[in-house]
This record gives sequence, structure tokens and C-alpha cells, in this order.
Amino acid sequence: MSVEGSPQHHSALGMDVLKLPLLGRLLRHRHGRLALQALLTLVALALVLDGVVGPQSAARNLATVAPWVYLRGFVVIALLLAGNLVCMGCPFTLPRTLAKRLSRSGRRFPQRLRNKWLSIFSLFALFFFYEYLDLWASPWLSAWLIVLYFAASFALEALFAESAFCKYVCPLGAFNMVYSTLSPTRIAVKSHDICASCVGKECVNGSYAPQTVIRVDEIPVADQAAQRKEVRHGPRGTLGCGTELFAPQIRSNLDCTFCLDCVRACPHDNVSLFTRVPGAELSRADSWSRRWDVSLLAIALGFMGISNAFGMVPPYYALQEWLALNLGISSEFIVLLLIFAALNLLLPAAVSITAAWLGRALTGFHKRDSLRETVAAFAPAFVPVGFGIWFAHYSFHLLVGPVLVVPVVQEFLGGVGDWQRFSVSLDINAIGLIQLVLLLAGFLWSLRLAQKAALRLYRRAALLGLLPWALVFLLLMLLAWQIFTLPMEMRGTLELFS
Repeated sequence: MSVEGSPQHHSALGMDVLKLPLLGRLLRHRHGRLALQALLTLVALALVLDGVVGPQSAARNLATVAPWVYLRGFVVIALLLAGNLVCMGCPFTLPRTLAKRLSRSGRRFPQRLRNKWLSIFSLFALFFFYEYLDLWASPWLSAWLIVLYFAASFALEALFAESAFCKYVCPLGAFNMVYSTLSPTRIAVKSHDICASCVGKECVNGSYAPQTVIRVDEIPVADQAAQRKEVRHGPRGTLGCGTELFAPQIRSNLDCTFCLDCVRACPHDNVSLFTRVPGAELSRADSWSRRWDVSLLAIALGFMGISNAFGMVPPYYALQEWLALNLGISSEFIVLLLIFAALNLLLPAAVSITAAWLGRALTGFHKRDSLRETVAAFAPAFVPVGFGIWFAHYSFHLLVGPVLVVPVVQEFLGGVGDWQRFSVSLDINAIGLIQLVLLLAGFLWSLRLAQKAALRLYRRAALLGLLPWALVFLLLMLLAWQIFTLPMEMRGTLELFS
């Protein structure tokens, strides 16, 4: 067993990313995150400008091409390779400091809403209106969606003490946080002893104060006697963790925006960004809270990946027509609502509860564990297969026109778009092979995680307990593959390939 502060403990933490010469210095700097946010804010403003006053052709406007074709693909790549960089540089939280300092009440977010139900329904709403309003085809609506994000984020930051928008509301944040659990990085502390002796707990409380405050902590350092450290709070301080995570208690990347405010606020240089085995938390039983909302968020995202891709293939439109004819529904809104509610909310809940019930029945453990506890044990296993589905889908859009954004930028800057030169695409068979590899990798990873969960719960009967979940993962993968083999709409690039 390693002792905190020992070489073995630091080795278990992995490499300290913030010790890297250039990158570490930039990320640790007081304005390090601000620089990234400022850059992405300029990009967001450019999208809004082009969406409102630019050409209303989806294939020739930054407001539709950048977020709906390219950003989503780069998000999943960043999550897999580095972590939640998108939330770290999120432009929507750039006015956070101003909002917090304007806020006088500091009220808590309502107790009943401090969960993931709002995140689930906001994800549902985003995907539903993306399809119903054809957001991918409307630069004007896409631009105003960005404006709405800025307004909602600022309002909730100003009204409530914690970052309620990021933690409970933002659908993009929910997506990023769930799949950042696969990433090879995490926030952790170097020594829990230092955290135990820390008086101010600045990582969560922050070091900002309207007037300078000085206090003294007595912090043990290795085997030396307690050292007294002067700690200053003032207007130049950091606000602390927006999602109210206490650094030494962080077990998961869920709820972590990778803002690094905890790192900058810690006066003892005890919090940092470390590397780890990718997805390590998903195999630990104590990483996630065993709540229905947390479990169903991870599970529903996988099914939402299926339905999002399904909405771009011919059978989807055939289903719409069939429902309209057989149910006598003339409203497209109602038909879409029925399809999306069934696929994105009812189906994941029904499938996961059924799999849990079957697993308990087959193993004879139906009296020991509740359905909630059983679903919670297997919910993390949905992350890899769901991520594989999303990655396979977004890779199609990226690889079918990898540099088409260049002529769009050329036209935005007032030049002539060189469409012929940049209208290149990876071979469609090669794209299909990449998608198959991603789906298989996600399926096998999920199967391995489910096997570990079954062993923890059922021991000798683990194989029987695993079977229902393995079947669910297999069906998800096969269904996704079947959808990806069908002709898919070239949204945002249709005019260029017609």
C-alpha cells in the first residue's frame, strides 16, 4: 500500500501535466484559461455574425458548418486524447467572474433540481429541436442558439452560487462530462494530508475577496514539523470550483469542467492535472453516485447516438410517414416528439431496467440488490459503446469533407472560396472501415467493463448476470452499424456533393 507523499503515491497519480515546460506554465497561469476562452469567444462571435448577416446557405456559412460538421468531431477526439478541453475553454462561461461579482444574493440552486434530470431533458430538447427546426440547415437559427447559450450561462451564474448552468443544465457540458470519464487525464491532489490541514479549502471556496484577507495555515510537509504558510485572499484571487467539487474527494470526471480554478486557487500547490489509465474510473464501483439520474444520463446518451444517426437515413422518414398515416397525426412536431421520446427516453430506461431484472433473476440475486443499484453498477459500461457510436457518426462528417471549412472561411473573410481545390473526401469504404473499428472498440471495452461489474455483483454466476447487458451492447453496436451502412444525408455539405 502506497503512502501519500511517497514516490509510489506520486507514481500512482501518473504524470503531472502542469509540470510540462510550456503547456504546464500556460495552463497554470492566472490568465491561461482566459486566453483560450477569449480565442473561442472570437470564434463564437464570428459564427453569430456570419449566421445573422452572411449567406443563408448551410454549406457556405460558418454558423452551420463549424459547429454541426467540425466542432462535434473535434470534441470527441479531444475528449479521448486529452480530456474535457472544450469545457475548459468554453466561451459561454467567459463572463463568469463578472456574473459572480454582480450577484448579490448567492442563492443556492433549488434542491430538487440539483441532479442530472435537467441535463437529460436538455440533451433531449437539443437533439429534438436540432431535427425539428433543421438547425443544421439554418445559419440564422444556429447563430441565435449561440446567443441563447451566452445569455443562459450568464443569467444562471449571476443568480446562483454554484455554476448551475454547467453542472445541471448545459447539454453540451453533460455530453462532455460523461465522455470525459474515458479520458487519460484527471484532477487530483498530491497529498491528502495537506488538504486535511488546509483551513481555507480554496480549491472549492476560492481565494477571491473584495478586500485583502490574510490568514495562516499550518501545513505538514513530509516528516518536517508543521510549517506556517501565509495565505492571501483578495480581488485578484480565483473564484474556486464552479461545480463545487472538493479536490481530494474527486473520484470521477463527472461534473468537472477542467477549468483548473482549483489548481490556481490552491495556495499550497497541492492540486494538479495528472495522467491516468484511460477510463480508469469506469471500472471502480465507488466512482459514480448510485442515482437513477446519473445512471440514465450515461445510458440514454448511447441511445441518443443511435437516434441522432437514425434521423439522417431513409427508414427514419418512412417511420414518420407510417406513424402519420396509422395514427392519424398531421403534426410533424407530435410525430417527432413521439419518435424521440420513445428512442431517447423510454427505450433506454426500459432496456436497462429489463436487463437488470433479467440479470438478477438469472443469478438468483434478485433479493439482494435493488434495480437501482444493479443499473448503477452497469451504467458506466454504456460509456465506451455510446462514445464509439458518436465517434463513428461524427467521423463520417469529418472525413467526408475534411477541409471544406477552408473555403467557408475564405468567403467569410471577403475572399473567393476555392471550393474545387478543397472538395476532397476520404474513400467511402475507408470511412466505413474506420466506423466499424470504432464501434467494435467501444463494444469490446463496454463488454469488459460489464464483465468486471458482473464479477463484483455475482461472482461465480457472473456469466449469467453479464448476458443481458452483453446482448444490449451487441444490439446497440449492430444497430449503429446497420444505420451507418445506409445512405446518410450530407447535412451542411449537400450542395457541394450534389
